[in-house]
Amino acid sequence: MHFRHGARDEPEINLIPFIDVLLVVLIFLMLSTTYSKFTEMQLRLPVADVDAQRDHPKEVIVAVAADGRYAINKTALPDRSIEAVVAALGAATGGGKDSVVIISADASAAHQAVITVMEAARRAGLSQITFATQSSAQAGR
Repeated sequence: MHFRHGARDEPEINLIPFIDVLLVVLIFLMLSTTYSKFTEMQLRLPVADVDAQRDHPKEVIVAVAADGRYAINKTALPDRSIEAVVAALGAATGGGKDSVVIISADASAAHQAVITVMEAARRAGLSQITFATQSSAQAGR
């Protein structure tokens, strides 16, 4: 008996699927890694005191009491009508339209009293209106 000893096929390692898997892992690692930003210069930013910048000459503070009385820039108004508030706002701003109206209303003030101040500001040509609040830490005192 004569067995054939033919040429043996040498096993090949196919590298293409291996490279595909490595590329997928590389892309996954690149997308999931976060990079830190390092700066070459050490900067010290300027400091500003917020309370010192609070007093602007173009601010008009309108206080609304719980019973509906109004005070503009700490000056009480004798009349509660919208015309009186419009006139007082016009006098406080000096006719300037770029003033900011800060409404500081009591927590128990009527909603209509605040709306009256907003309407008076609109009639006086003042479109920048904001509301003053206090933090919860100050409210507990």
